[in-house]
Amino acid sequence: MKLILRNVLAVIAGFMLGSIVNMSLVTAGPHVFALPPGVDMNDMNSLKSSAHLMQPKNFVFPFLAHALGTLVGALTAHLIAASHRSVFAYIIGVLNLAGGIAASFMIPAPTWFIALDLLVAYIPMAWLASRLGRTLRPDRAAVTA
Repeated sequence: MKLILRNVLAVIAGFMLGSIVNMSLVTAGPHVFALPPGVDMNDMNSLKSSAHLMQPKNFVFPFLAHALGTLVGALTAHLIAASHRSVFAYIIGVLNLAGGIAASFMIPAPTWFIALDLLVAYIPMAWLASRLGRTLRPDRAAVTA
């Protein structure tokens, strides 16, 4: 039971911490790269009507938010999980990928950004988190072998 509880906590903590990183970067983005005049990030109608005004620089922080949010969340899950740590890192990657797919239907963005985001920001970051996690917290069995 303790093992299951810790693994559930790993997913919850990973998802929450990754979401905090994601939202922090999405919020910081317009302060670094100004949005076109009249675009309100908090208004879906404003985003839809002004999407054609966005430049590639306006998509840097959303991509970083998705990639680094997934990386931090998956690494957190990997480090906290009691067993099958890489599986829990990938669970975070898949959850974030599902969110990215949903966002690609709801939030207007150029096709190049959607493709880059869905192909690079989620599962590859979960893989990288799993690799980093194995370095930071190696399996005991591998250490003694």
